[in-house]
Amino acid sequence: MTAIDGDLPELDPVIHAQARLRVVAALSQLDGGDRIAFPRLQEILRMTAGNLSVHLRKLEEAGYVEVTKTHRGRTPATLVHLTNRGRFAFEEYVNALRTLIQPGEETS
Repeated sequence: MTAIDGDLPELDPVIHAQARLRVVAALSQLDGGDRIAFPRLQEILRMTAGNLSVHLRKLEEAGYVEVTKTHRGRTPATLVHLTNRGRFAFEEYVNALRTLIQPGEETS
């Protein structure tokens, strides 16, 4: 049965919001254990600190990202990374999109 026959995949609602999709897509470019500083992620995504914080909180509640508050010397730092669960969820999301866009083609 192909997706066009009615077996359409569900898109993860946590990732599907445009801002969260941008966050997860950006974080997916990091190697598995790498983290990015909050201000750098904010700069890349061109989001306000408040807006980014709200979306990171939602992703963190789903277990898709981990936010770590630490210090670099005496300066507080907030680091963000995509968890294994988040990486898998994003891969599933991308595969679901491919199925919707290209029904009948196999996804990896």
